[in-house]
Amino acid sequence: MTAIDLSLARSLDAFRLADVVFRPETAEDAAAIDAIHDVTFGPGRYARTAFRIREGHAADGPTSLVAVYRGDVVGSVRLTAIAVGDTPALLLGPLAVLPALKNLGVGKALMRLSLEAARQRGHRLVVLVGDLPYYRPFGFGPVPAGRVILPGPVDPARLLWAELVPGASAGVGGSVRATGPTA
Repeated sequence: MTAIDLSLARSLDAFRLADVVFRPETAEDAAAIDAIHDVTFGPGRYARTAFRIREGHAADGPTSLVAVYRGDVVGSVRLTAIAVGDTPALLLGPLAVLPALKNLGVGKALMRLSLEAARQRGHRLVVLVGDLPYYRPFGFGPVPAGRVILPGPVDPARLLWAELVPGASAGVGGSVRATGPTA
């Protein structure tokens, strides 16, 4: 589906999270995901450091998920293979849900499911730039100052990571670069 059903907002009184299908992202979802990013982040997203890291690299298919409601993609979370120094990791983001469905559990479900998919695939560490109060319940915490170097400006308080395996961040440090396949 490439268009966003703007009538969705009129049907929210019947919305149930149990009616949302969560599945791995496919190439056919790209236009719908881009449309969601347009309405949630606007054109300024292209200048953000995390976007620049992901640029030109494909999302990790099995761990990048979409939320589908009544046939429409209404949310997504993308993870991209990176390295922090020599350590393999995933970069989470963007996490986006249509504004009409915010605070109804879609984003939290996408987070839980994508992190579990990453864990099951043997990934050990996930990095993101985001708000600690939102991401802390998923196991994210601040990266110690100076340990991770991004190729652009980032508020150090928003640079977070989560260990999918206890101890996965021990000794990890260095510059971040995308390592996944090119898009």
